[in-house]
Amino acid sequence: MSKSRRIFLQEAALVAGALGLGPAAWARFTRSANPSAKVHPFDIPTPEATTPAMVSTWNHGMLANDAGFEALRSGGNALDMIEAGALLVESDAEGLSVGVGGLPDRDGHVTLDACIMDHTGNAGSVCFVQGIEHPLSLARHVMENTPHVMLSGAGAEQYARELGIPTRELLTPKAEKAWNKWREESNYAPVINRENHDTIGLLALDDQGRLAGGCTTSGVAYKMHGRVGDSPIIGAGLYVDGEFGGATATGLGEAVMRTVGSFLVVELMRNGASPQEACEEAVHRIMKRMPTDDLQVGYLDLGKNGGVGAHAIHGGFNYAHHHGTQSALIDATHG
Repeated sequence: MSKSRRIFLQEAALVAGALGLGPAAWARFTRSANPSAKVHPFDIPTPEATTPAMVSTWNHGMLANDAGFEALRSGGNALDMIEAGALLVESDAEGLSVGVGGLPDRDGHVTLDACIMDHTGNAGSVCFVQGIEHPLSLARHVMENTPHVMLSGAGAEQYARELGIPTRELLTPKAEKAWNKWREESNYAPVINRENHDTIGLLALDDQGRLAGGCTTSGVAYKMHGRVGDSPIIGAGLYVDGEFGGATATGLGEAVMRTVGSFLVVELMRNGASPQEACEEAVHRIMKRMPTDDLQVGYLDLGKNGGVGAHAIHGGFNYAHHHGTQSALIDATHG
């Protein structure tokens, strides 16, 4: 086991304890999984509508999905699945793109964005927050306990304090070292590398047929202070329609925002496209409108009946798919 994965599991165990997971449950989190397992999306049978399913972007989605299913087994719903999965990834100090350990902006500040949405259209979002380890949980509070959809910056942080949510330093020595190296030239190039896992987007279908989704990220590294990407924007980084499905995005947020990408994916499904067809069309619209040689965007969706689609501009985008007793890391189609 690599040092990175070992540290991740140690920190994830602390979160599991907070979720009330016993030794037997935690054993399922740490079961041997082949991270290189890659199959075509359609090699996994489409489950029935009442069969729970969860998909999450990138490799860290494997453990996130495990956490989501543990929350479901403990009596939770689709929203609980989303929050449980996000907690693990946000607490992974070895990661450089979500929560603790995220790469800072050009001024050295780690700023976080997150949102959550359920099958009824309720949504909550926070953006440009600092010192909050779990922004997605804060976004859920905004959704469930305020009349608003989005809180930003100092206002969101004030709300967190009112809720008694503790603050902590998010800039780790590892991220600070990377930032100091970048400062030698301070050459900001807002290019999302094909292996830059800049977001985790999560979509869940619970055993009652309820859909939910969430996004959480520290955004593109070395951005201008105050920059907000697509991840907390309902309709851009995430959209859920309880009748048809949900979608989430990863990659360069500016391109996703300009095309209202996740809403587009779900609207295409509403108009009869399959989950895969919807993702492909949304990606192709970006490819038609702007140069994409050094631009990556990927979409992932989960239909009401459990069908899954995923497509990206370039290769390298993968996602974790969990339903029933099956779990796999899958390469999305591209181009």
